Amino acid sequence: MTAIASLSAAELAPLYASRELSPLEVAKDALARIERFEPQVNAFVVRDDKVPLAMAQDAEARWLKGAPLGPLDGVPVTIKDNLGIAGWPMRRGSAVASDAPFAADSPAVARLREAGCVFLGKTTMPEYGWKGVGDSPLTGITRNPWDVATGPGGSSSGAAAAAALNLGCIHLGTDGAGSVRIPAAFTGVFGLKPTYGRVPAWPISTMGFLAHLGPLTRTVRDAALAMNAIGQPDERDMTAMIDAPPDFTAGLDAGVRGLRIAWSATLGGDVPVDPEIAALTRDAALAFRELGARVEEVDPGFADPLDTLMTLWSAGAALALRSAGPEARARMDPGLVAVAEAGERIDGATYVDVLLNRRNALALHMAQFHARFDLLLTPTLPLPAFAVGRNTPAHGGYGEDWTRWTPFTYPFNITQAPAASVPCGLTKSGLPAGLQIVGPYGSDYRVLQAAAAFEALRPFPRVDAPIETI
Repeated sequence: MTAIASLSAAELAPLYASRELSPLEVAKDALARIERFEPQVNAFVVRDDKVPLAMAQDAEARWLKGAPLGPLDGVPVTIKDNLGIAGWPMRRGSAVASDAPFAADSPAVARLREAGCVFLGKTTMPEYGWKGVGDSPLTGITRNPWDVATGPGGSSSGAAAAAALNLGCIHLGTDGAGSVRIPAAFTGVFGLKPTYGRVPAWPISTMGFLAHLGPLTRTVRDAALAMNAIGQPDERDMTAMIDAPPDFTAGLDAGVRGLRIAWSATLGGDVPVDPEIAALTRDAALAFRELGARVEEVDPGFADPLDTLMTLWSAGAALALRSAGPEARARMDPGLVAVAEAGERIDGATYVDVLLNRRNALALHMAQFHARFDLLLTPTLPLPAFAVGRNTPAHGGYGEDWTRWTPFTYPFNITQAPAASVPCGLTKSGLPAGLQIVGPYGSDYRVLQAAAAFEALRPFPRVDAPIETI
């Protein structure tokens, strides 16, 4: 059981091919561990164990015939609850949303189904993904396996908690302002926000051009395998790329020798960075010199684009809640309702100016920066995971707005560039720190290569069961 729990997606296919292990054994093991750990972490919102067992049986039959659908056939995965699975509800963390079965698979889900993946369940998220922590009126509080008194971050909360415990190998998340990278950093897993449109979306998020889809995994190679599948085109998303992705696993171990890399400890802002996080991330960034890269400490030189984010974010929230009347809103997260009400006051001309002109100005600035630097490194977050049940930590000077402790993630949703969080150490209290790797638009392959090089240099410890502190 422990041996199976430690395996990555990349390690499963050879074992299936040699018949040393079967997809059904792996599925049963994952379901048993979910049953064991779910009361402590609360990572799932929808489960129906008959479904993954049947999918695993089908995968096993294909492997026994020597005709698997590909390297992901029989690999267990989870799906965030704002993505559709045909026949399962999609409630987006909302207690007032319909629990009727969804009609069709979302594009990324469809690609994983076509690859033969085994769907273990749908994972938790804050209501409509509006904030960077992991509680909702629908499912309550999701907890961080590294210390269940702390949160896993959000909005891909359950995906990150499941990834940390290897409750499945690949976990689909979404990222509109950091929602893959935030929980990846808090839970010590790898999270990739691909270039916008590399992974098609449907239904389209109300957050529009901010919203990316990407994987959370224990290893970089598993994320690359996932990207090979979910990055395929889909006609339902008119904003997505129409070309097939490259093989993200080919040359993944090529390294970063000769790359020009910028390290920015604060992005030039005045955000308070926890001293332990500052030390761990700086050490991680400078370690790229050991890998043959040229690392220079330099800020990219843009002002905090929070106003740009919040114009688009609050307008998206207003659209999401447009049909929710007073009775429904009274049952929703008050913070979400407040953001939506702010969005209702934004006029159309202001929205279009932000959508086009301000976004483009920041994207152009970063394109020019990346003409000098192949990659930008920052802390993913300025702090380790904090107590559950709060939108902001009790101490540290971050105020009451969750965006104040996420200043390193949301700028790169505005630019639509690829960005990843790779675990880079533990604080003295045993909580993970994350290093963010940002590339120019379209450079997902380079970001993955850099993350793989760092992962090989600095292997990260794993959490095998939820840790409880007194």
